Amino acid sequence: MRLSVEGVGHAYGGTTVLDGIDLAIAPGEIVAVVGPSGCGKSTLLRLIGGLERPTVGGVFIEGDAPAGSLNPITTVFQDFALLPWRTAAGNVALALEDHRLTRAERDEIVADVLARTKLTDFAGAWPRQLSGGMKQRVAIARALAVRPAVMLMDEPLSALDAQTRELLLDDLRDLWVRERFSAVYVTHNLAEAVQLGHRVMVLSRRPGRIREVVEIDVPLPDRPARAAELEPMQRQLWQMMRDEAMAADRELTDAA
Repeated sequence: MRLSVEGVGHAYGGTTVLDGIDLAIAPGEIVAVVGPSGCGKSTLLRLIGGLERPTVGGVFIEGDAPAGSLNPITTVFQDFALLPWRTAAGNVALALEDHRLTRAERDEIVADVLARTKLTDFAGAWPRQLSGGMKQRVAIARALAVRPAVMLMDEPLSALDAQTRELLLDDLRDLWVRERFSAVYVTHNLAEAVQLGHRVMVLSRRPGRIREVVEIDVPLPDRPARAAELEPMQRQLWQMMRDEAMAADRELTDAA
């Protein structure tokens, strides 16, 4: 299944947030999206996910979803979005409850995705008993449970400490090697972008327009061992963004 964003623009009232966004996500591709604060990165995810309709342009799906897909597009949120009164397994099962599945089928899917995200031993744990990294693993397991063609990931590691973030980055890379999932990955962290994205799309300050699309040609499984090759790409991204990021921060400070 191929997802295309064609000529998308969006405005809230008289304020244009995004303008002229064109993006195509191939099967098995991760596109990281970076840009200054307030440039419309999260808005773009909401438009792709169908939570809002773009003011102009459109989002199109071509081809068939993977076999057994219950939801072609699903979202992993920054704040985990777990229900505190449900266990890890119960939070994953929530994504399946609106689908016509037997209890045995639901249980099988939940057990499978918990195993794939290294959470089998924590299936009965409550969110309050889990670390931040484990909570985000539960959120990722819940997304995988519906067998999506594309995952929309909205700064999924930003609430985690540096060590946990690195461990979860490793987990996401390992998961991609096994699953070959597609994703649009929004982040402020340029190191994350070059560690996980096959391409990095750089947005301008508001209204967000595509400034550049940078190809990361180091194979995803090799990136931890070839980190030195990624550093120049990270610096290149920062050079593109620095002046606009500083201006955007000033604008946000003045508006506060």
